[in-house]
Amino acid sequence: MFRGEKMADLEGFREAGEVKVGSSCCADNFYLKGCNHLDWGMKNRMARIIKPDTGRTVMLAVDHGYFQGPTSGLEVMEETLAPLAGHADCLMLTRGILRTSVSPGVQAPIVLRVSGGQSVLTELSNETLNVAVEDCVRLNVSGMALSIYVGAPYEHQTLLAFAKLIDAGHSAGIPILAVTAVGRDMARDARYLALSSRIAAEMGANIVKTYYCENFERVTQTCPVPIVMAGGKKLPEIEALEMAYNAVKRGAVGVDMGRNIFQSDCPVGMIKAVKSVVHHEEEPQKAIKIYEDEKKTLKL
Repeated sequence: MFRGEKMADLEGFREAGEVKVGSSCCADNFYLKGCNHLDWGMKNRMARIIKPDTGRTVMLAVDHGYFQGPTSGLEVMEETLAPLAGHADCLMLTRGILRTSVSPGVQAPIVLRVSGGQSVLTELSNETLNVAVEDCVRLNVSGMALSIYVGAPYEHQTLLAFAKLIDAGHSAGIPILAVTAVGRDMARDARYLALSSRIAAEMGANIVKTYYCENFERVTQTCPVPIVMAGGKKLPEIEALEMAYNAVKRGAVGVDMGRNIFQSDCPVGMIKAVKSVVHHEEEPQKAIKIYEDEKKTLKL
């Protein structure tokens, strides 16, 4: 700067005006329960998975092949994902499918399946952590998902793997989704699903995925972090919509649905109908018309 020349930043400089005591833009009041303490990166990734405008999400689960192989509807992943990815709020899948079958231009955030280690041929659930967090960072994922088996013979192993993932996730700023499962001898009822969901949250999960059941409010209200409903087995379309509707009415922030979408005879129509239920609380009898109308257009 030449001698006597004024700094450009001082040209037209004006002092700050008066500010009222207690003024705040409320940036700290994050919209998802149990997440206000998280760092900015964690909140930003959570906001990709669960949409800020509605506080809801429709996740598309297509990770079944990691233990089931070429499941019906997922034989050729590119063909399944191409028409659906643009409608999903989030994709849940494995790193192999992400690298081989998903366009880098896809805008849907990714929740990566990071547990495995067994196939459908194994009688007892015996999964563990099988993806390094460094690979999740390379893949730019918004979340990591691991299954915990409460009440199963390998409960201890899966919970220890989950604890390691929690530590790694917080170090990298990546939220963790716990996929809850219960032992074969335990009913999928509110008692056991609330137990497994609460254990996951107590250990540090940021989102919990669990099944719908009677008294679902007990599950959602005793879990201090957001819950998404697992889609489960293939149901008639109207029943799947009713289940999604009841889940969000009883406290879920959305669904992580797979077979009830990609095994539908009109997957695009079904995911559109599910989104209308989850984000806009459209009644199932009205939402089913979205599916039916889409199905009709395919026949024209």
